[in-house]
Amino acid sequence: MNNTMKLNTIHEDSLIVVISAPSGVGKTTIRKNIGLKDKNFAYSVSYTTRRPRAGEIEGLDYHFITQNSFRAKIQEEFFFEWAEVHQNFYGTPKELILSSLKEKRDILLDIDVQGARKLQSILKEAIFIFLLPPSWTILEQRLRNRETETEQQVQQRLITAKNEIQRCWEYDYVVINSQIEETVEKIYTIISAEHNRPFRMKGLIRENLKIS
Repeated sequence: MNNTMKLNTIHEDSLIVVISAPSGVGKTTIRKNIGLKDKNFAYSVSYTTRRPRAGEIEGLDYHFITQNSFRAKIQEEFFFEWAEVHQNFYGTPKELILSSLKEKRDILLDIDVQGARKLQSILKEAIFIFLLPPSWTILEQRLRNRETETEQQVQQRLITAKNEIQRCWEYDYVVINSQIEETVEKIYTIISAEHNRPFRMKGLIRENLKIS
């Protein structure tokens, strides 16, 4: 566990949405589709020490770096948060988050459960969404259909998934990912509703209606 950067401001103008899910549930696919639906979202590409999977593109899906490079970035306080998952490191860089807050853009973060737990103590106003598979059987099928892990690795991911799912109660919302289009619509409905919370509307109300 690292000491993450502290943010003490209330983000009235920017909505920070954190999506977590066990491996195989499809959070990356959902995140990409949300980005296509709403171009206002800034997405921070994470850094990882794991190897690219088939079809993954450097700089678009992840920044793939060595463990030595990752550890050096930790020492440089380059990351907003970082965690070790399945013997690999994952980290969210600070730069895009800070610049997006200044630009009053919404921010979408695709972060594992460990990383999300760290952010929950820092970003009190962020929206945390947990994606669930329709069933345990379907999760197993999705993991095996990827054909990127050995059977031992699949079993380890299933053990981790069970532990992670038990933390879904700590999130603001839980969405079952059955169909991509339906899941994206549910999440976007959540995002739209959150934008209309009174504390997020303060600036607009004060400016347009002259109410303090």
